[in-house]
Amino acid sequence: MRSVSSNSAIGVMVRRSAPGKAGDLALRVVSGLVLAPLAVLLVYLGAPYLDLLVLFLGAAMAWEWVRLCGEGELDPPGYAVIAAVGTALAAGALRHYSIAGWIIAAGAMAAAVLAARSSRQGSFWYALGTLYTALPCLAVIWLRESPQQGREIVLWLLFVVWATDIGAYVAGRTIGGPKMAPRISPNKTWAGLAGGMACAGLVGAVAAWTLGGPGIALLAVVSILLAGVAQAGDLLESALKRRFGAKDSSHLIPGHGGLLDRLDGLLAASLVVWLMIWTRGASL
Repeated sequence: MRSVSSNSAIGVMVRRSAPGKAGDLALRVVSGLVLAPLAVLLVYLGAPYLDLLVLFLGAAMAWEWVRLCGEGELDPPGYAVIAAVGTALAAGALRHYSIAGWIIAAGAMAAAVLAARSSRQGSFWYALGTLYTALPCLAVIWLRESPQQGREIVLWLLFVVWATDIGAYVAGRTIGGPKMAPRISPNKTWAGLAGGMACAGLVGAVAAWTLGGPGIALLAVVSILLAGVAQAGDLLESALKRRFGAKDSSHLIPGHGGLLDRLDGLLAASLVVWLMIWTRGASL
């Protein structure tokens, strides 16, 4: 019969031999190496391939959101959110942006009414989920179809968000230091934010130099600010998961969790870029 001390020693050895974070990191890397080139290819090709991808991603993120609200189950307001997001993005793929906007607004109100009658979580979260998942996806479709460097804008947006995530991860793990928002996301540090901004600024400078424009410093600064927006979007999604007591939005992507977990920064950044382009009518 083993002693308590020997059992403890065996337990320590098992924990040390388990893949743990190293295995998770390997899955993240493999998933990223597969999904990132696919995303770049579809952005390069444009319609209808990118439209179909955005439609799928938007509907899947809506599904993740309402499952969080419904504690793992779908309910009537959840179905309303998914239907509204899918229909709105289909209208956007057909370039009926005004109709898509009305569908999003009507879907949010319908989900709110249904949730007020039947849901435990209240109407706010379902209405917010409709806006949160549909509007940024619609913005990406609109940006890609922009006659002024639409392809370049979306590729720049993707690389800025990816560089922010990579820079934040590397700087946060190597430097550490004070936490940004320990109650919301315990792993995020101010050093990570600085690292993400630095990498995003570098991407912006390279993009401006590649396009041959004179505003290298300007686009670098815009990219740095956009990195802050992406990190804010990440924190918002972390707050959502804490609100509903979930670690991940789903398990659709091996090693990454759900689509909301991976695209939270892109959702926030795409809305800001859309507002910049739409209000100024300018190219990248």
